[in-house]
Amino acid sequence: MPRLTLWLVVVLVLAAAATPPATAALLESFDGQQREFDYFALALQWPGTYCRRSRHCCPSNGCCRGSNSPTVFTIHGLWPDYNDGTWPGCCSRSSFDPKEISTLTNVLEQYWPSLSCSSSSTCHGGKGSFWAHEAEKHGTCSYPVFRNEYDYFLAALNLYFKYNVTSVLNEAGYFPSNTEKYPVGGIISAIENAFHASPLIVCSKDAVEELRLCFYKDFKPRDCAVGSDIKIDMVTSKGSCPRYVSLPELGSVRHDGLQSWISDDVTL
Repeated sequence: MPRLTLWLVVVLVLAAAATPPATAALLESFDGQQREFDYFALALQWPGTYCRRSRHCCPSNGCCRGSNSPTVFTIHGLWPDYNDGTWPGCCSRSSFDPKEISTLTNVLEQYWPSLSCSSSSTCHGGKGSFWAHEAEKHGTCSYPVFRNEYDYFLAALNLYFKYNVTSVLNEAGYFPSNTEKYPVGGIISAIENAFHASPLIVCSKDAVEELRLCFYKDFKPRDCAVGSDIKIDMVTSKGSCPRYVSLPELGSVRHDGLQSWISDDVTL
């Protein structure tokens, strides 16, 4: 997607930020039982890998939108994590309120869509939307950096646009393909050169499934790697990726559950 288009979206998001909801109490009820997190991980999912596992269509599945389906990395979540490799979860007794992020919904639908038809688990024994899961499980643990769900979602969007992984890989020559394999070290280097920090990559077999960027609490980039393993292992989720990986083209999911592949000329 052209940089100009992304920056226009950023302007819209910032405009929405000027008039936040009057009340957004999801994170304000932080129960204080969980120790404070150390850093944020912005988890991005590659739709070409996720969507090829889809077997059914529904209104909530971003894979089923035809020409409007995502062809760029989309947001999985903004996750508070610990330096020891663990993470907190479900740090509030409150429930997700979709009205609090109503001014962000259009942007979230495009850049933070669900890529399945399954309902997500919530922190109180129920099922809900993809956003409800992320807000309750991860967003509530971002206190005291964020005290409401609106600020949490807005920050994730702004990080996503500022650190545009899709454009970085495009400029480095990495495009969606069902035939090409790319050196995982080259993908890592492209991100490091752009953001001056090491990402973490998660693969499904030889396909990139997720790419995570990590940030200090002031949102400056930091390495995702922890521990003393060799660098490739640290930034590929303990070696979950082979040396050469693919970025599968987006598959379109038909209502009969079968898949077809869209044109080869789709770019990152």
